[in-house]
Amino acid sequence: MSGLKTLFKQTFIYGLATVLPRMLSFLLVRLHTDDSVLKSVADYGDVSLIFSYFVLFNVILAYGMETAFFRFFNKEDDKTKVVGTSTISLIITSLLFFVLALVFQDSISKTIDIKIEYVNLVIWILLFDALVIIPFAWLRANAKPIKYAAIKILNVAINLGLNLFLLLWLKDLASESSVFESIYKPNFEINYIFIANLVASGVTLLLMFPFYIKIKYTFNKTLWKQMMRYAFPVLIAGVAFSVNETFDRILLDKLLPENIAKTEIGMYSACYKLALFMTLFATAYRLGIEPFFFSHAKSENPQKNYARILEYFVIFGSVILVTVVVFADVLKVIFIGDEAYWKAMWIVPIILLANFCLGIYHNLSVWYKITDRTKFGAYISVFGAAITLALNFWLIPILSYKGSAIATLTAYALMMVLSYYFGRKYYPIPYNLKKIVMYLLVSISLSAFIFYSRFRGNYAIAVPMLIVFLGIVYYSEREQIKLLLKR
Repeated sequence: MSGLKTLFKQTFIYGLATVLPRMLSFLLVRLHTDDSVLKSVADYGDVSLIFSYFVLFNVILAYGMETAFFRFFNKEDDKTKVVGTSTISLIITSLLFFVLALVFQDSISKTIDIKIEYVNLVIWILLFDALVIIPFAWLRANAKPIKYAAIKILNVAINLGLNLFLLLWLKDLASESSVFESIYKPNFEINYIFIANLVASGVTLLLMFPFYIKIKYTFNKTLWKQMMRYAFPVLIAGVAFSVNETFDRILLDKLLPENIAKTEIGMYSACYKLALFMTLFATAYRLGIEPFFFSHAKSENPQKNYARILEYFVIFGSVILVTVVVFADVLKVIFIGDEAYWKAMWIVPIILLANFCLGIYHNLSVWYKITDRTKFGAYISVFGAAITLALNFWLIPILSYKGSAIATLTAYALMMVLSYYFGRKYYPIPYNLKKIVMYLLVSISLSAFIFYSRFRGNYAIAVPMLIVFLGIVYYSEREQIKLLLKR
């Protein structure tokens, strides 16, 4: 139980590092969807499309080295060698990307149909973000979650503050002061969004710079080859995940008629954000469990703890799913600034469930990480990406963004099932499948009934149903809950 206690403590702190920044950034959705900031839903669609490319290139620039760092940091006796080798590798590849991207930025702009001024800002942001990958991984590997959390929160606080200043206050200040007038540009809102991101990323890199001063720059070619062999399947899996997570916006842009594509992307992206609560929980949990998986791999009977971890995840995830669905129409008023975006609310339970399945998949993925069979992670992720692409190509012309939501859920659900199937063969873990399936079925059925029936928005029915569900959870898990609280 002491191992689980450590896990929950770290997950709580990493949760703060994830939840608070994401909640701050979630306020940006409210800001950016206000029609007094970005003039149309299509403009928000433009921003969302650019961030879709962000996700893809962030994965490519990390190329699985973060996961490889954790594996070899816990595996190798000479940890200095692991830190130096991974750091030098990422510095070289990041700078190489930066130079090539600047040289070919005109071609990149034309290929992805994004203005070159945006492309230039994105290149700098990607460089800064890539250079803090290993420093942040080092903090996690050395159990320094508080420093990790503080820097992450500051990053988004700067980003949020600059968004507010540049998008809301600068225009008024420019009319009163020549100093502010010199930096204000009309119709420059999208640029301001990425400038705020760039400054936040630059400050983060400066705060992490002491890491680069104190480490020993020792590069071991043999170790690097081993790390790359481990990391390459993780890279493939990461690219596949980015396809599952964001490529739907790119395909919506390509497959829908030009006159409606950006508007559909804007509505879809804004409502997609309401699944943030499940994403936050799953991400915080993953940040806590990944170092835990590796550090406890050699302990006595780790499978028992791994099984319990998934059980807790499903219980908490089921509660989040039902709760968000019950109050989805309240949340849309709070977090989405313009009613024009609400047309896409149909996708919210679908995307919530999709991210729930993804979180379960991450928990199940322990078997191929512990046994160094990361190629299976790549196989499963590529399969999921193929499903995503195939269903998007088929369904977008018929259902628009609804087709994208269905494709995302289908891909993540199949990946979850495949990981469980292969895990039973290569690294059997005694999951309480009966309990897990029961919670999934009950929470999904409740959510579907509450949201897609005529009772949607009828809180006299929905809230008591939620309370009954919470009562069932508490009654079923009361002993474990009391034990965890006592610990």
